[in-house]
Amino acid sequence: MGKVAAKIKVMPDSPEIDLDALQERLESALPEGAKINGVERENVAFGLIALYPTVIVPDGSGGTETVEENFADVEGVESVGVENVGRI
Repeated sequence: MGKVAAKIKVMPDSPEIDLDALQERLESALPEGAKINGVERENVAFGLIALYPTVIVPDGSGGTETVEENFADVEGVESVGVENVGRI
C-alpha cells in the first residue's frame, strides 16, 4: 500500500491564537499511521495566519477524511480544507 501527501489549509479562529500551540494540537489529533511532514504559514488578512501542514497518510480507505475531521475538532480551528493531494 502506498502513501498520500496532502497539503491542508487550517484557518485559526482568531488572529491572537498561539500558532505553535495550535500546531502541537494538530499533531496530537492525527490518526494512527499519519504524520505531519512540515508546516507552512501564510498571512491571510488583518493579522490572521493560516497553517498549511503537509500530512502523510496511508493510501487506504478514507484518504484524508479522518485527518480533516480530527483537525476540525481541534480547539482554535475555524476551518479545514485540502489544498493539494498526491501519491508518494
